[in-house]
Amino acid sequence: MELTVGPAQFFWSAETWSEFYTDLTQAPVDRVVVGELVCSKRLPFYQDRIPEALSRLADAGKDVALTSLALVTLKRERKLTAELIEMGVTIEINDLTTLAYLPKNTKFSVGPLVNVYNEGTLRWLASCGAQRVCLPPELPIASVEALAKVSAELDLAVEVWGHGRLPLAISGRCYHARLHGRTKDNCQFACEDDPDGLDVQTRDGRPFLAMNGVQTLSDTYACTDHQIEKLRAAGVGALRLSPQSRGFTQLCGLYRQRIDQNLAQGELAREVQSGDANIRLSDGFLTGACGADWTGADGQRS
Repeated sequence: MELTVGPAQFFWSAETWSEFYTDLTQAPVDRVVVGELVCSKRLPFYQDRIPEALSRLADAGKDVALTSLALVTLKRERKLTAELIEMGVTIEINDLTTLAYLPKNTKFSVGPLVNVYNEGTLRWLASCGAQRVCLPPELPIASVEALAKVSAELDLAVEVWGHGRLPLAISGRCYHARLHGRTKDNCQFACEDDPDGLDVQTRDGRPFLAMNGVQTLSDTYACTDHQIEKLRAAGVGALRLSPQSRGFTQLCGLYRQRIDQNLAQGELAREVQSGDANIRLSDGFLTGACGADWTGADGQRS
């Protein structure tokens, strides 16, 4: 089973962004997706650093790809999307409008924000040139297994969201700007103060969600520690780890050890929570009716 690093969902300084991808050259991962997924206003701060990051990662033996935006609404965003193909690497689409800008017979991958919920969608994407699909993180294991079976027939690689705050929604409005009494066009990049998203609580103080500019994320960090054997048996070829600002290369190492069976089930989660006792983990989308549920909460073993 491989490890893929998804695109950074948060707004980091250009220096932090570059350091993150430099560190990844030494991380035990197989594939890295680079670029801006959430908000096109963030891109100019590090856009000129993308070619060097791609080159370093490729030289380190990583497969590399560029993500599209999750929501393309403006003329300049359409232009940015059209220019992605000029970088000469695989494009990961997270908005189906990106397909219109890919030359005929171009191979591409599909990100987790595209609603791939059934076999028909999977077959259609393969017919368009898809070579790899990261399934939406809200699918249960039974659905993952059904889609992985069809993917094997299509020679299509399948990934599942392995770790990180779950992407739940993208909006035309910027929540960070609204919180600070600003408009989206004059946001003053308020989201940069929350490098892993801003926690949102209910009125009675319970953890609920996280916001990240125009994006809504889960409060919990999805963690597949207790589900790796089931996912492997279902035919999943890769886990996707979503970047976070602290301890990410160590996290990659833990997942590599877990996949290679050098960590027992449950040890990975314990290591993650020992580093930050406030982090809540979940795997409920894979296993049950509530996405925030966590198999490890009661010491169960799947």
